[in-house]
Amino acid sequence: MKKQISLALFIIGSLAFAQENTTTAVKDSVHNTKEIQEVLIKSQRKKQFVDKAVYSFDEEALKKARYANDLLQTLPELQFDPISSSITSIKGGKFLLLINGVESTELQARGIRPENVVRVEYYDNPPTRWATRADTVVNIITRNPEVGFAAGISASTALTTGFINGQAYANYTNGRNNFGLEYGMNFRDYDNRITNRVYDYILQNSHYNTNETKRDHFGYTYQDIALRYTNSLMDNYVFQAKFSMNIYNYFSKGNGQSIFTKDNSSELHGTSQYSGENYNPPKLDLYFSKKLGKKDEISLNVVGSSYTSESFQIDKEWVIGSGNVVFDNDMNLKAKQNSIVGEVAYTHDFKAGKLSSGYRIDNNNVDNSLQNLAGNFDYSVNYLTQYFYSEFAGKSKKLLYRLGLGLTNIHNKTALTTENDWTITPKLILGYELKKNQSLRLTSSYTPYSPGSATLSPNINQVVPNIVSTGNPLLKIQKAWNNNLNYAYNNKFFDFNAYLFYNYVDNAINSMYVLYNNNTQYALTYENAQFSSRTGIQLTGSVKPFGSRLLVIKANIYPTMQRVKTSNGDLLKNNYFGNNFTISSEYKNLSLSYMFNIPVYTLSGAFLNTNENQNHIFANYKMKDWTFTTGMYWLGMPSRYKTKTLDESLVSYTGTTNIYNNRNMFIVGIGYDFAKGKKNEVNRKLNNDTAPAATF
Repeated sequence: MKKQISLALFIIGSLAFAQENTTTAVKDSVHNTKEIQEVLIKSQRKKQFVDKAVYSFDEEALKKARYANDLLQTLPELQFDPISSSITSIKGGKFLLLINGVESTELQARGIRPENVVRVEYYDNPPTRWATRADTVVNIITRNPEVGFAAGISASTALTTGFINGQAYANYTNGRNNFGLEYGMNFRDYDNRITNRVYDYILQNSHYNTNETKRDHFGYTYQDIALRYTNSLMDNYVFQAKFSMNIYNYFSKGNGQSIFTKDNSSELHGTSQYSGENYNPPKLDLYFSKKLGKKDEISLNVVGSSYTSESFQIDKEWVIGSGNVVFDNDMNLKAKQNSIVGEVAYTHDFKAGKLSSGYRIDNNNVDNSLQNLAGNFDYSVNYLTQYFYSEFAGKSKKLLYRLGLGLTNIHNKTALTTENDWTITPKLILGYELKKNQSLRLTSSYTPYSPGSATLSPNINQVVPNIVSTGNPLLKIQKAWNNNLNYAYNNKFFDFNAYLFYNYVDNAINSMYVLYNNNTQYALTYENAQFSSRTGIQLTGSVKPFGSRLLVIKANIYPTMQRVKTSNGDLLKNNYFGNNFTISSEYKNLSLSYMFNIPVYTLSGAFLNTNENQNHIFANYKMKDWTFTTGMYWLGMPSRYKTKTLDESLVSYTGTTNIYNNRNMFIVGIGYDFAKGKKNEVNRKLNNDTAPAATF
């Protein structure tokens, strides 16, 4: 470890670093007109670059918005998710929000008045420093005055069941100093979730079938708390210290009945289940950036956390007639985690383009203490990732390009094995202007991915009689080759993107049922398949029939072919027609939205799973500093989730879960935001996070 860090520091010290600097901190970002990545598309409100689209907003849009978040919803590939009260991408995947290059939250964006937003940068191909953490990055560029105060609070709740979303924030800026406080909560408490599970299999020449129906009471609470201090001097330095906690509690308690059949003999069983988990990781994030002349800048970032997560699960099954227990599971897990992430980068602007180079190290150590009916088990695992990167962005006539080359080291040490892998990670983006409002882009990248802690864990979890689940500590890392050809077109009425994609994953991690425990049970576990692939077309964007926000139709349509070739040579196939739609209308201070989709089955290991169904309508009315919201979610239906195995699976499984609490769920909400002066945002170049909590 010490040798690896020393080697990394030596290489960093000898590199001629540079990094793209598209959000130089100036008094008014409007004056930042130096754009090395020449504009591909020019229109009233959108400019297309090789790796991003840049949106500006007319007077009408600024007047209708209450804060910066409202402007984000007008982007063709972003939408407001009423369930989580957050902005998401209609394409799915991980979403990262920045404000002037600083990793931020939507609560911070609510502290920005629309008139202070200069532009919004939408990255569908995130730069190297964000590429491993997000599929979509949105950067809000604002004016940067010296004094200001902003605060707000909002809450929405269902009237007949346990559903509450709440947020509060406050920011104060005085000269070089900025103080920020944020709190967010998502609370759920549902007592009418009904699940049906059917297992069917052959074991030791006998035919088994388990058909269980269970009703349970479950709920969870997410609480996000953050305290932030920033000291900055324009065009000189930035120091930021942020302390945050993400508090999570979950429980589920239910009872049911199961018809257990062996060959031609059936029994009626009673079942009970009780499970829960909780964690509250404290996190300290330190950042420092220093200008070294007009063209150079060095940035340092360190993020650390240390905490314990706890999980438990209690399951019983018994014969109703005799009371004999046929299945018993009592498991408790405590996982002590220590995580640290460090990154250093040095930036320089050349006349011909921009070069960025850096080094990041991420280490996560987990000490597990497991107790179950089989005894006590203690084991430790350590995950270390190092990443060296460098990329150059430039332009030659109508051809724009971004060339990146990285070196990734993944060093995983589990209870049973140690893996040490070095992978060269290239990335290529080419863009070409077809016409003023049309462009063509090609993206290709190669990236390694480490298995998660749950997939590597040797924990054995009882599922139903004769079936358990467990991880596989012998898993190898998987490596993904992603390719994308994009055509973009926009005018006053259309903002359209067509993607032709092909993604290939070598050593793909795949779940499967195998015989276990001397062929007396089945285990759901993981393997490294030979490969997995996704091929298809994705059509996204928005249509404005009247050329305004009076009516907007957003669509995401993606017919896809999935293929997985298992380690023993079986080829698993699945084709689906993914889709989701949003229809919205804005008139003066009133806005209406309707969201819907047709769920489809997607392949995930041994299972085909449907995405969450949508059928939501909601309204929003703004009056000065107040916002009033109402809506009804899952119109005429409960939220529904379906799962089934493929025909090739050793165990045939089908499962359907319906949450009847949120059928026709009526919600009301209210919010109040105010600002005095203007908020001072910093231009931060590095943004990192520690590993998530380890559970079952």
